[in-house]
Amino acid sequence: MSQDGGSQRAQDGATGGEQPGASYRAAGVDYDALDAGKRLAMAKALSTSPLLAGRGGRALDASRGEPAFVFELGSQTFAFVVEGLGTKSIIARHVLEQQGIDRFADVAYDTVAAILNDLCCVGALPLVLNAYFATGASEWYLQRERSASLLEGWRRACADAGCVWGGGESPSLPGMLTEEDIELAGAAVGAVPAGRSAILGERLAPGDEIVLVASSGLHANGASLARLVAGRLSDGYATKLASGETFGAALLEPSVMYVPLIAAVLEADVELTYLSHITGHGLLKLMRPPRQLSYRIERLPAVPAVLSFLVEQAAYSTFNMGTGYALYCGAGDGERIVAIATGLGLSALVGGRVEEGPRQVLLEPAGVRFASDRLELSVQ
Repeated sequence: MSQDGGSQRAQDGATGGEQPGASYRAAGVDYDALDAGKRLAMAKALSTSPLLAGRGGRALDASRGEPAFVFELGSQTFAFVVEGLGTKSIIARHVLEQQGIDRFADVAYDTVAAILNDLCCVGALPLVLNAYFATGASEWYLQRERSASLLEGWRRACADAGCVWGGGESPSLPGMLTEEDIELAGAAVGAVPAGRSAILGERLAPGDEIVLVASSGLHANGASLARLVAGRLSDGYATKLASGETFGAALLEPSVMYVPLIAAVLEADVELTYLSHITGHGLLKLMRPPRQLSYRIERLPAVPAVLSFLVEQAAYSTFNMGTGYALYCGAGDGERIVAIATGLGLSALVGGRVEEGPRQVLLEPAGVRFASDRLELSVQ
C-alpha cells in the first residue's frame, strides 16, 4: 500500500502549499484565526475547572487542546466532545439538485463519524450521542425522502459505533442559514474502559511506532475548499475524475468509522501512547501533542483519486491525503494493530516512528516537512 503520497507538493511544508486563490482562506476559512480563537476559548475555559470539584468530579486539564475533554467522576473517567460536519451538506444538496442523487445518508454518517472518531482519540468509547440539525427553514423536512435518508444515515452510524442516539435539537434559524441548507452537528459522551487511563500523549516516547489507517476520501474536512474548486470547474460536481467517478460523488464517499478499531485495539491490550484523528490541518495533525518530538513518516497509504485531484487545485496540508487515523504505540506493536485493522476490513500500515528532535512532521515519501509553528492547538 505504500506509495508516494504527493511528491508534486514537495514544497508545501516550506511555503504553505497554497495556490493563489485556491486556499482555505480564499474559501472563507482562516485556520490561523480559528486556532487563535480556540486557544483563547480554552484559556477562558481553564478557569472553570475547579467548579467540577463541587459536583464530586475532577477536570483533566491535560486534555484541553485534545479532540475531547476528559473528566473524572468517582472511579470512572469520561470524555465529552462537540463536533460538526461543516459545509459538506451543501455539496450533498448540489449533487441532489444537479444529478438527482440523494447522499444525505452519507453526510449524516460523516457527522457521526467526525464526532465519535474525535471522542476515541483520548481512549474513550462512545456511550450516548445527541444530534443538532439546524435549518434555515422548517420546510426543509418536507422533502420526505431526503429527511428519511438523513435520519437513517445517522442511525446507521450510531449502530456501527455501538453508540446510543439519545435525542437532539432541530432549530429553524431563518436569516442565519439559507432555506435550502441544513447544518449537522452533535455532542457525545464516552467512557474510558475500566482499568485504563485516558490517552493524552504523556507516554509518547522516541521509538514509538505510528500506524496510519486509510481514509475513504474527503471525510468531513476540506469541504469549503472543495466547493471553491467545484465552482471553478466547467462541469462543477459532474466533472469526471481519473477513477471514473464524478467529483461530487467522490467528495460524498462516507467517512470511515474508526470506533470499532479503537475498541478492538483496547480490548487486545495493545499499549497505545497517542491517537490522532486526521481531520482539519491534514497530516499536520500527526504532531498534535504539545511535545518536543519529531514524527518521521516513511510510508503513506494510497491517496484517493479525489484528494489527488484536489491537491492539484489547492493545498496539500488541508486534506487527510489518504490517512484518516493515526495510532501511536510501543516499538513492535504496530503490526499487531495492522492485523487488527485488516481483520475489520480496514487498510493500515506502520508508517513511521516518533523520534527525538524538534516538534515537526517529516513526510519522506512526499518530500514535505511541517514545522512546529504550523500547528498550535494547546492552551500553552
